[in-house]
Amino acid sequence: MAVVQVTRLVKRFVGAGEAVEVLSDLDMELGEGGSLALTGRSGSGKSTVLNLLCGLEAADRGRIGVLGETFQGNAGGYSRDEERRWAVLRRRAIGVVFQDANLMPALSLLENVRFRARLAGQPEPSAKGWLERLGIGELADRYPDQVSGGQRQRAALAMAFAMSPGLILADEPTGSLDHHTADDVADCLFSMQQETGCSLILATHDLALAARCQSRLDLGLEQPVVTSSPS
Repeated sequence: MAVVQVTRLVKRFVGAGEAVEVLSDLDMELGEGGSLALTGRSGSGKSTVLNLLCGLEAADRGRIGVLGETFQGNAGGYSRDEERRWAVLRRRAIGVVFQDANLMPALSLLENVRFRARLAGQPEPSAKGWLERLGIGELADRYPDQVSGGQRQRAALAMAFAMSPGLILADEPTGSLDHHTADDVADCLFSMQQETGCSLILATHDLALAARCQSRLDLGLEQPVVTSSPS
């Protein structure tokens, strides 16, 4: 079963009175438990694809299928029913991990994870367990500004996995970290993705990180084609 299926997707942005086409007739598909890396130069549309796949932006044309829901691109935006369905998917089934951890500063790490689990309808007691599995259980009561960047990013992963999502979208999740810390966070991401069986789409400039995914889509090409990563 396809968790994500995109057909002839077109996205334009208007700047200085001129429409610029960022995505042109993009096709892509991702199955259950699969992992796909989006690569390409800055401005090639990596983050835009992730925003389209969680309904934060609407395509101008094309079809998006995510976790059994289907949305039709329309330059005028989504209907109320489509907005409602996207909101449900984001709350319950799509975990999003940003380059900056995006934690709520007034809440402890544990409270951040509990809050995200509660929104997704998952048991809050599991929150501490996710922090422990990601190696930061002893930091549960600390606030985001009291821990390192790598520890904040592990907490962000705990928030995403505590949802029990069908799909995780990760936008440069290690981009702001030093090499050693980035490797540790990447290890956590792929380990938890394989353990839980959720699907993963990862946007990154890091080709070594992209190679850890099962397949890769280079949006910098004139005609992007999904290729398998070497095992």
